[in-house]
Amino acid sequence: MLAQRLTTILPNLTFEESLETTKIHSIAGTLKNDEKIIVSRPFRNPHHTITKVALIGGGRVPKPGEISLAHNGVLFLDEIAEFDKDTLEVLREPLEDKKITIARLNQVLTYPCNFMLVASMNPCPCGYYGSNYKQCTCTPILIKKYLGKLSGPLLDRIDIQIEVERVNYDKLSNKSKEESSSEIKQRVEKARLIQQKRYENENIFSNSELNHKQCEKYCKIDEESKELLKKAFINLGLTSRAYLKILKVARTIADLEGSENIEKRHISEAIQYRSLDKNFFKN
Repeated sequence: MLAQRLTTILPNLTFEESLETTKIHSIAGTLKNDEKIIVSRPFRNPHHTITKVALIGGGRVPKPGEISLAHNGVLFLDEIAEFDKDTLEVLREPLEDKKITIARLNQVLTYPCNFMLVASMNPCPCGYYGSNYKQCTCTPILIKKYLGKLSGPLLDRIDIQIEVERVNYDKLSNKSKEESSSEIKQRVEKARLIQQKRYENENIFSNSELNHKQCEKYCKIDEESKELLKKAFINLGLTSRAYLKILKVARTIADLEGSENIEKRHISEAIQYRSLDKNFFKN
């Protein structure tokens, strides 16, 4: 439910993004008869039985796969641990390069695939590993095999990893007014404008595109924050990629608050978004 509503808080497609997205769907033959141009961000939700070819593209007559159909939008993998491991592994390069190259006998095609990957999974096959409400019935070997579907390199490429706890009755029956999607979207668009202005001379548009050198320039932190990040790096066994992702997430949190500088609380919150590294995948 949360994943399906994610596109409602993302910034509107620019005209260039609409054209690029429309071209991909036109090539794939997925445009609706009355649809001349795509104006809303794509949301793709493939089934866990999807093949490699259907996911990344290809075939006898090469066509864009789900990762390209999700270009400029969201690719949602529900129950990601149920997907074939080899199929998931092909996501590693596209997540880094934002494009996929398909080589065939007589041609080589490259499709863009700059998508936001969103995935969900249970902690084990029965769904109760680590639960305070019900005892898990899975064996340690079964849990390890289940969690092993997500390799370290793939998990490392996911910026935010959080455990969503079971919602109790009091929260479900709570009638208090929550923040609407339109209100959240306004805050997101303000943060995007801040980033576009900041990177107008860098040929990038958002914090997620920062490379190592740019991170050093735009994600400066004070000594107290450095010490906090150092402890997290050691205690969680983080990689250099995870280190950079924490800085980028902290920069985004600061932008959403309208804060010019990254503060300790922003670093602390960004570290909390790596909870799976600590709770489930530490071994």
